[in-house]
Amino acid sequence: MKFTICSLLIFLCACPAPAQPREAKRPIVLKEDDKPAFPAPAEGWDKRRKGIPHGTLTMIEYDSKSVGVRRRMNVYTPPGYTPEKKLPVLYLLHGIGGDEKEWERLAEPEVLLDNLIAEGKAVPMIVVMPNGRAQKDDRPTGDVMKHAPAFAFFERDLLEDVIPTIEARYAVQADREHRALAGLSMGGGQSLNFGLGHPELFAWVGGFSSAPNTRSSAELVPDAQAAKRFKMIWLSCGSRDGLIHISQDVHAWLKCLGVPHVWHVTDHAHDGAEWRQALYWFVQRLSFDH
Repeated sequence: MKFTICSLLIFLCACPAPAQPREAKRPIVLKEDDKPAFPAPAEGWDKRRKGIPHGTLTMIEYDSKSVGVRRRMNVYTPPGYTPEKKLPVLYLLHGIGGDEKEWERLAEPEVLLDNLIAEGKAVPMIVVMPNGRAQKDDRPTGDVMKHAPAFAFFERDLLEDVIPTIEARYAVQADREHRALAGLSMGGGQSLNFGLGHPELFAWVGGFSSAPNTRSSAELVPDAQAAKRFKMIWLSCGSRDGLIHISQDVHAWLKCLGVPHVWHVTDHAHDGAEWRQALYWFVQRLSFDH
């Protein structure tokens, strides 16, 4: 964006960037537009159904050159997956106390995707759930907060090892328009940091209940015009979540810049119920080819 000195001063006064580091907890103060963007899902939305095609969850291993060890990630392939047809990919990241199986435990994304694909509400896609704790011992043991640096280092593992592995082993559409990145809590912060930081790689970015690892709003989106290249920027959080101020700050910054985005606030807390429904609505917005 180009400014005169006068317009820059007005802009800075209108869109103040929050201080860093972000606070882990803050009293919840809801704003006028902190409302659901979508209704509560219909009954049975997250139940495994009989009589529809089902996809497959597979735990795979890969050599992480960035970390220097062999690592694991959980991969969902949709019903009817075949190497002959290339599909879009969603990279889905977990929280600070989770691992590559956290999404499977909390939300059963394979069930949500199977149901939505069967209903024609989501396009068939591959969903990759890696371990975002990029260190040799990547188990969530001991004081999990001490592993925070490994979550930042995961940017390198994601870009240099995870994505190349998926694109070598699976039939994927390997371009930004068909590549999405989203996550919960610490993974939400990672997704906003890495996704918005690499508009050349991702066109779809989502932060669910993003944690204090989220970069300052001004650092996330320094250029409104560049941010408008994204097909979707998604922010969501529960109104009973002590971390909602982080998503509120990013939402306010994007709103002030005039950057289109989704802002979805429910009555949930920092919990699986929030992330399950966020994923349900998020994947339906991934039109990819449209």
